Amino acid sequence: MDKALREHNLIVTQYSCLELLDEYPGLSNADLARGTFVTRQSANVVLRGLKDAGLITQAASTDHGRALPIHLTTAGQQRLHAARSAVYAIEERMSKSFPARRLTALLADLDVMDKVLDT
Repeated sequence: MDKALREHNLIVTQYSCLELLDEYPGLSNADLARGTFVTRQSANVVLRGLKDAGLITQAASTDHGRALPIHLTTAGQQRLHAARSAVYAIEERMSKSFPARRLTALLADLDVMDKVLDT
């Protein structure tokens, strides 16, 4: 995935941020740090790179709280969609390496693990 994303001038954490912002526009730095499993300081570095590349925008102020919402720009959406195809192609290649019944069991097990972590 690293190699595929490098072709789109992204690293995994940047790609993850773009995916999260596409799914949940307006997340904060802290939300993105939690969602990508990095510290807030590391997330700040990642977000600065995305902002410098023109892929995200962050509000200068907010009506409530201190968290400043972040959104994808049009360029960010375009970069995400291009990179997503590469990532999904890798995912498909990995999935095809499993027999169908084992893949079904694996996905079910991953769902169980995800639910356990949500509690």
